[in-house]
Amino acid sequence: MTRSDLVARLAERFGQLTQRDAEFAVKTILDAMSEALAHGHRIEIRGFGSFSINRRPPRMGRNPRSGEQVLIPEKLVPHFKPGKALREAVDARGGPSTADITPATEAEALIRKA
Repeated sequence: MTRSDLVARLAERFGQLTQRDAEFAVKTILDAMSEALAHGHRIEIRGFGSFSINRRPPRMGRNPRSGEQVLIPEKLVPHFKPGKALREAVDARGGPSTADITPATEAEALIRKA
């Protein structure tokens, strides 16, 4: 689902909202969430999940062209943890079938778990 899909669904569900009003509402919510995370706050939406900031420490990387080592600086990255209700709703509907999972996506999933 994209941002425009969300705006369209919101405008459909609430007839009193115009497309422009729905777009403004979505933009306002996303801007408020982005600003809160930028200031280091945690966002918790009960039944959906929580957003927080994780710190990635500095590390040594390698330039793939030259092979020389490069210092990669510390980063702060947003992190989403789904709530119990969301996890259960997704599990109840079933995810992608095993035929949809390619070896590459399976490997990516294993890397993420590590």
